[in-house]
Amino acid sequence: MTLTTRSAPEVVFGFGAHSTIDEAPELLAMAELADREGLDLFSLSDHPYIGARLDAYATVGFVVGRTRRLAGFANVTNVPLRPPAMLARTVTTLSALSGGRIVLGFGAGGLWERISDMGRDPLTPSEAVAAFEEAVVLIRKLSGGGSPVTFEGSHYRVNQIEPAPVAAPPVWTGSVGRKSLAATGRVADGWIPGHAADWLSPRYRESRPVIDEAAAAVGRDPGEVRTVFNFPGRITEQPLPATRDRDGRWIGGSVDQWVEELTGAILDHGASGFMLFSPRGGTPDMASLGHWAGEIVPAIREAVAKHQD
Repeated sequence: MTLTTRSAPEVVFGFGAHSTIDEAPELLAMAELADREGLDLFSLSDHPYIGARLDAYATVGFVVGRTRRLAGFANVTNVPLRPPAMLARTVTTLSALSGGRIVLGFGAGGLWERISDMGRDPLTPSEAVAAFEEAVVLIRKLSGGGSPVTFEGSHYRVNQIEPAPVAAPPVWTGSVGRKSLAATGRVADGWIPGHAADWLSPRYRESRPVIDEAAAAVGRDPGEVRTVFNFPGRITEQPLPATRDRDGRWIGGSVDQWVEELTGAILDHGASGFMLFSPRGGTPDMASLGHWAGEIVPAIREAVAKHQD
């Protein structure tokens, strides 16, 4: 599959997980189902301070090695605990081994008290955003070949390090605050709205213009920054009387209701990706993933293709 961005990026579909070590067999079975049914990607949360959780990058590497088309990414990478020079080596290697089936999910760090417990000095919010943007720039410099890199940033430094001869994968961020959103507009390829906000939410309406303005300010086409939604909800046998709650948050519905909602999100709101989660935001169950991959996604793709024709 192609995950590079352009002014009208390909719409991608996947599922997200927060799997523990004892849930590894189920996650592998779900990834194999997603691969067979033609989904584009899967993601795994990155919380290295939780001992029961599968490590995001070890798992992504293992899964893409067992699948043929499925791409993987950390949703999102805990960058403060994964230094960017080493992260560049990890993602370019995974890209080379998988034929480009890697996305670099990127975050400034959210749970700083636990990040500090892992030995990382805490940063202020402004410092964390500056380090986040600096890390994206450094990873790109250490990818794609060329002359040795010397980089003197405020937070990261390397001296005469040879770049990998592999392009950096697309960078999708989980930005929330204005400064982080602006950094996304300047340097990233995609945005995953925080707190599972969707295209009808105030968070999206207030945040997306910040990305677009920052992109335009540095001469970028804002359309190059795709929006990929973490999208929780339940899939029901019968249609629901209402697919959204009193606060306007999507709760789910029948296959046809999902198809109608997400087709509209693509055609009317420019959505370019969806990651299925359970109604509470966790790993979906196997039956829901089967409906998503085997019924909902193919119908959305068909509806969008008919409209484009």
